[in-house]
Amino acid sequence: MKWAWRTEVSPVKEENIWAALQERGSILLCDKNWNKAEKVCTRVIRRTHIAHPKTSSIMPLVILKSSRLMWVRLAALVFTCVAFSVAAHGGAVSGGMYDWSIFCWAFSFAGTLLVLVVELMGLQSRAPVSWNNFPITFACYALLLCLSASIIFPLYFLKGEARRNEIRDHRIASSVFSCLATVAYFVEVCLTRAQPGEVAGYMATVPGLLKVCETFVASVIFVFVSDPISYDSHSALKWCMAVYCICFVISAAIVIMCIGECTGRLPFPFARFLSAYALLAVIMYLTATIIWPIFKFDSRYSRSSSRPAFCQYSPGLCPWDKLVAVAVLTALNFLIYLADLVYSARLVFVTV
Repeated sequence: MKWAWRTEVSPVKEENIWAALQERGSILLCDKNWNKAEKVCTRVIRRTHIAHPKTSSIMPLVILKSSRLMWVRLAALVFTCVAFSVAAHGGAVSGGMYDWSIFCWAFSFAGTLLVLVVELMGLQSRAPVSWNNFPITFACYALLLCLSASIIFPLYFLKGEARRNEIRDHRIASSVFSCLATVAYFVEVCLTRAQPGEVAGYMATVPGLLKVCETFVASVIFVFVSDPISYDSHSALKWCMAVYCICFVISAAIVIMCIGECTGRLPFPFARFLSAYALLAVIMYLTATIIWPIFKFDSRYSRSSSRPAFCQYSPGLCPWDKLVAVAVLTALNFLIYLADLVYSARLVFVTV
């Protein structure tokens, strides 16, 4: 797949053609026959310069690279666009969970479009963030966002809908395309993550991806404990909330520092800090994993030891279900931090 773009550039030597095109912001993509494509481009530039020796303009041949990663990103772009477009057009829904689902799809769509534009225009070196870390970090967040929308949207807007009508069909279509977008982002993460023995950005490694999961799970916990507020009835529950907040802030700061390439400015070794923090987070989350169920489901400390009868008739999750979700997510984050600790011990940092 080839495009020729007319741009005004100065004549360059043949051996510097590719460097010159990259420097001027041209797109350098190739097909499977890279050597053949390079000869074609060189020949076009030669002929243009010979045909117009008095001019300083040439017409470089811009060769677009077709890769699995690009097609996966395009698929994710289409799936998220269809998901929020169909839901907004004919879903006939409203409320906080609808707004959250639309945000998940729209945010994923906008971020994927940005990544595609930057890579197609060859602007990675001019981006204000580390391009070794940003695309995979965003893909992992988009994966989790679309996964949450794929669960929340059917749970709140398809549960109990037995009648077949156009509105229900729109909701089903949005749910299906949300699931497809989730699969597309999962494939993108698998394609771009670092392989064993490979030198890559921290966010492309397993501990980096686990940091994304840690912050996302903590964000979901914040939503459940604040609607309604369920951590102010006992000081032990306030400790659990402190655990969620402290670990979330530190993990989010690590993600931001890696994307902004600020880890080298720390007054202490980054690798040791990660190991120490992972150990501390494991201990803190272990206490929260034990404390939360005791003070929420033990009849000695709570009145809601069993599921109320009205929960089976309420749309979505009732308050008791949210308490159970917090307990499950706390245990899940404990396991994620434990895996983070194990993988961080095996990670070798290379200073470039």
